Amino acid sequence: MSESPVTVPVCYRHPSKETYVRCVRCERPICPDCMQAASVGHQCPDCVAEGRRTQRPARTAFGGSAAGREGYVTKALIGLNVLVALLGVALAGGSSLFSGGLFANATRLQAIGGVVGHAITVNSQGVWIGEIPGFGDVYPGIADGAYYRLFTAMFIHYGILHLAMNMWALWVLGRNLEAVLGPLRFLGLYLLAGLGGNVACYLLSPDSLAAGASTAVFGLFAAFFIILRKLGRDTSAVIGILVINIVLTFAVPGISIAGHLGGLVTGALVGAILAYAPRPRRTLIQVGGSAAVLVFLAALTLLQTAALT
Repeated sequence: MSESPVTVPVCYRHPSKETYVRCVRCERPICPDCMQAASVGHQCPDCVAEGRRTQRPARTAFGGSAAGREGYVTKALIGLNVLVALLGVALAGGSSLFSGGLFANATRLQAIGGVVGHAITVNSQGVWIGEIPGFGDVYPGIADGAYYRLFTAMFIHYGILHLAMNMWALWVLGRNLEAVLGPLRFLGLYLLAGLGGNVACYLLSPDSLAAGASTAVFGLFAAFFIILRKLGRDTSAVIGILVINIVLTFAVPGISIAGHLGGLVTGALVGAILAYAPRPRRTLIQVGGSAAVLVFLAALTLLQTAALT
């Protein structure tokens, strides 16, 4: 009478390693190097990878990606604003960012990318001097076809203090909003709010040279208030800060009232669309509503251009 030798199972990924542990999903033998803890027992690397592929990605309360918790878009926006400020220093010969009080004088950078209706000029020192035909370098205004100004103006600042105040507000508001909205929705909110404020400048003060991220920041304030209300959280602190900023908008000379209020209204509108879109068709309504706001702003811009020309 003969007996067959008992064979010890070996890991399916490492045949040289004996093991009595099996994957709880596929039941293949796995060695300690391949074991990955599961809610019950251990799984093999292949089953873990398959589970990740079939698992739905985590979403925020408003349908955004959970990647917003890392604040990548907020950090990128701050970096872009600082980079543009350094570009302005280079164009102005190294002094513009640190000259003046709250707002430094307008220089070539603002002349190139700020919100203004008609063509403007700068003198030989690179300082904006208004509309003087035939003098210095001439830069087209929005009514002349430079529609890019409605976008670039939200990344240009008048001096270091102006930049620092807006970037601090963006850092505080941006991380919280990006975490609950997700990166793409937050970026859309920021750009639409900034665009809305700049369109308001173009409509109400086309002869002024306006720039700054505060158009977008005021929109973030409004959206943050709406989202806190939607989540049922306390909004008293936001209301207090917002009231202070609105008072400063009217009290401090040189601040664009149209830009701040335009950004505030646009941010509130987009924030309401993002916060209150019904869950069954949430993404469609959020995208469609935001697109409708963009089309409306474009229509206002074209009507103002027609009126000015």
